[in-house]
Amino acid sequence: MPKNTNINSVLIIGSGPIIIGQACEFDYAGSQAARSLREEGIEVVLINSNPATIMTDPISADHVYLLPLEKKYIVEILEKHKAMGKPIDAVLPTMGGQTALNLAIDCDKAGIWKKYDIDIIGVDIKAIETTEDREKFRLKMLELNVNVCKGRTARSFLEGKEIAQEIGFPLVIRPSFTLGGTGGGFVEREEDFDKALNNGLHASPVHEVLVEQSAMGWKEYELELLRDSKGNFIIICSIENFDPMGVHTGDSITVAPAMTLPDTLYQQMRDLAIKMMDGIGKFAGGCNVQFSVNPADDQIIAIEINPRVSRSSALASKATGYPIAKIAAKMAIGYNLDELINPITGSTSAFFEPSIDYVIVKVPRWNFDKFKGADRSLGLQMKSVGEAMGIGRNFQEALQKACQSLEIRRNGLGADGRELRDQEAIKYSLKHPSWDRLFHIYDAFKIGLSFKTIQNLTKIDAWFLRQIEELIELEHEIEKFDLDDLPKDLLLTAKQKGYADRQIAHLLNTKESKVYDKRKAMGIKRVYKCVDTCAAEFEAKTPYYYSTFNTSQEFPDNESIVSDRKKVVVLGSGPNRIGQGIEFDYSCVHGVLAAKEAGYETIMINCNPETVSTDPDISDKLYFEPVFWEHVFDIIEHEKPEGVIVQLGGQTALKMAEKLEKYGVKIIGTSYHSLDWAEDRGRFSSLLEELEIPFPQFGTVRTSDAAVELSRTLGFPLLVRPSYVLGGQNMKIVINEKELEQHVVKILHDIPDNNILLDHFLEGALEAEADAICDGEDAYIIGVMEHIEPAGIHSGDSHAALPPFDLTEDEIRQIEEHTRKIALAMNVKGLINVQFAVKNGVVYVIEANPRASRTVPFICKAYQEPYVNYATKLMLGDKKLSDFTFNPVKKGWAIKIPVFSFNKFPNVNKELGPEMKSTGEAIYFIDDLQDDFFQRIYGERNLYLSR
Repeated sequence: MPKNTNINSVLIIGSGPIIIGQACEFDYAGSQAARSLREEGIEVVLINSNPATIMTDPISADHVYLLPLEKKYIVEILEKHKAMGKPIDAVLPTMGGQTALNLAIDCDKAGIWKKYDIDIIGVDIKAIETTEDREKFRLKMLELNVNVCKGRTARSFLEGKEIAQEIGFPLVIRPSFTLGGTGGGFVEREEDFDKALNNGLHASPVHEVLVEQSAMGWKEYELELLRDSKGNFIIICSIENFDPMGVHTGDSITVAPAMTLPDTLYQQMRDLAIKMMDGIGKFAGGCNVQFSVNPADDQIIAIEINPRVSRSSALASKATGYPIAKIAAKMAIGYNLDELINPITGSTSAFFEPSIDYVIVKVPRWNFDKFKGADRSLGLQMKSVGEAMGIGRNFQEALQKACQSLEIRRNGLGADGRELRDQEAIKYSLKHPSWDRLFHIYDAFKIGLSFKTIQNLTKIDAWFLRQIEELIELEHEIEKFDLDDLPKDLLLTAKQKGYADRQIAHLLNTKESKVYDKRKAMGIKRVYKCVDTCAAEFEAKTPYYYSTFNTSQEFPDNESIVSDRKKVVVLGSGPNRIGQGIEFDYSCVHGVLAAKEAGYETIMINCNPETVSTDPDISDKLYFEPVFWEHVFDIIEHEKPEGVIVQLGGQTALKMAEKLEKYGVKIIGTSYHSLDWAEDRGRFSSLLEELEIPFPQFGTVRTSDAAVELSRTLGFPLLVRPSYVLGGQNMKIVINEKELEQHVVKILHDIPDNNILLDHFLEGALEAEADAICDGEDAYIIGVMEHIEPAGIHSGDSHAALPPFDLTEDEIRQIEEHTRKIALAMNVKGLINVQFAVKNGVVYVIEANPRASRTVPFICKAYQEPYVNYATKLMLGDKKLSDFTFNPVKKGWAIKIPVFSFNKFPNVNKELGPEMKSTGEAIYFIDDLQDDFFQRIYGERNLYLSR
């Protein structure tokens, strides 16, 4: 069936602020769906409260409403469009995760869709209810003859106890209608059951839980499906969880395609997935189906089905190059698969199952260090905040690349001197999975634990364990040589298995640069292969690449052809984490689009599968590679760009500046010299003194003795922090010598040889920040924000008002003057963010960051101006500030609301201090300061202030 001509406008519901369990993948899905619908001439209306996303940008939709995701605001939008004479025809709720689905159900129950004559497209409500209500799902599967775990739904504490008695232990508790496994868990012993049941019943919004037999230790797989209104099905991707059942899929290492799935079992699984999707409803759209397989007898059971795009859909899209959300959106408005073209090849049908000739490995990224006292064990509740993906010709190469992408100070899976050697600690970690179990499997083989012991403790498939054991064997072989006599085939093998030069240098006790020179001299060089959805059967039109090592005749050609156009590389921000989230991806995307407008060929380097920046449609060339020195430098050597933009990708990209400078690569915009100025507290303070700008008294130390000595001059309280960190990592306010000494020792343990900064902390001060754009000769303040909480709470965790609400005119003038002076003195070209403390009418500068900040997207949305676009053109020297006409929309106040995921860590206190803990943010507009919401947060501003 061709496009439904009755649909002229569609409402897309977003997923709201980033929380653990629902992150950037829905910004990617929503942005892609919006673009897909607009290509068809459909007017797109979008509601989402998250200002940090591309989804809520004017480039994504015709009408963007930055409003809370609540029924009353849906009604407000529907009424407004009706009054405009452009009523909304349909709602697409499958692009905004659980939040969007739950809101669509609430509106349906309230009769809103019926009242306004709105079709629900991409899914049907009945399908949502069948899949989310654990009991309905279980009964539907039994009706379809699909095996499920033995169990029943409990709607009361007593009923739960009775079911447990029937089935026996071990058990699983799965609450209905929750996200990221919230409230769920395994219960191995009867004495732990009451507490777990209670938690589950409270976590479920409808207070019901499924109590079922445990499949702990079984193998886990996922299939991504698309189905059109004709009943055509395609399987986009099979995904295998490296971790067995017992770890939430969002916290599992996952591999695509499935590595240990025999074809007979895959065919059974495929048939079951189609039967399941058909059984829950006849809608056109996407589904994610999860299965478990008993390794003892290959029995397959269905775990769950999600009738929407999911975290796995983003992964499957980037893994195969097949844009699931884009195609699902077109199917939602009536198209069938055989009527659509595969956008990657531009010539083949979209009714074509992708086949891939490479391996994908996704490794999650956690932030336990932000939640002191958190339970670090992994289970049914998701705890990771982001993920990185590696693409390689084999599992080992992809795994090492994913590990290099994580930015946890590891150079790959191992071979970096950071191994654990305590046998008991390793065994405990193998049995009780946490974020570092993958590395401890490597360590276990390294210290000589037997294969059988490792498998018994982890229950991980022998094939995966053998792959890691092989790496250890290879390392032992390499260690027999020196760099001078290392055979070429051994070096090539190491590179093909994903080893970084840095790891090989560690094994040979030499320098990274010497290994680099050696492999170049031997002709061992990276080649770039195309991600093409069809295992090179058809030519791909999309320039989407990954690297591997030349294996002579098997893959001789470099598929990434270098053009003669002037080019610029934009470094992405890597995996999402607290302190560096989706707002930097927003800046990267706008940087790419602005550079395109300025006539450059744009090259994006990033490794985050959830984001818009890694959508192959965004840049002229996408390299899905770790933002890791060796990979970045090889791409630069290959492409020979005019320069590299580092100030949009957060600390990840910024950390590369020094090395780029050293290797003679031009940094576009603010120079390395100026970037370093801001990080080197001594140089920066000398600049402030010269400019006659006040700043808190400070000093720099490298030992705890020196810190105590300095504290006697500066006076307590002190703000203590390491240099070159983001999100307030390891920052703390200390009030006496004992606390000071303890914290300095901790920093030196975590980050050896780092400068430690001690600032006199201005107690009771107000905090503010300003963002500006500068062309080196002139600066323009894009926004001044006042924090509602006092100084001492990290800016990312503070509510903030744009413009300020109770700073005096003189204080605002000082903020603007200081910002201009600093930007010009540091010769900033592009963006700068300056943080201030205001006390007794004096404005002190706390720090300056000459890069994109967390608040830039917020100001862009509040004032409706594309400041990142302007800043990029200033960096490129394409424009001067005087070329832009600024016309910000200023009405009332915009409030930035930090959003936390403390519910994932029930034992962690909610105190806030200089180290950032929020996972996302929302925007809320008010007309006046008497607004109830503002009054409430202003009244609570001191509530969580801690050290």
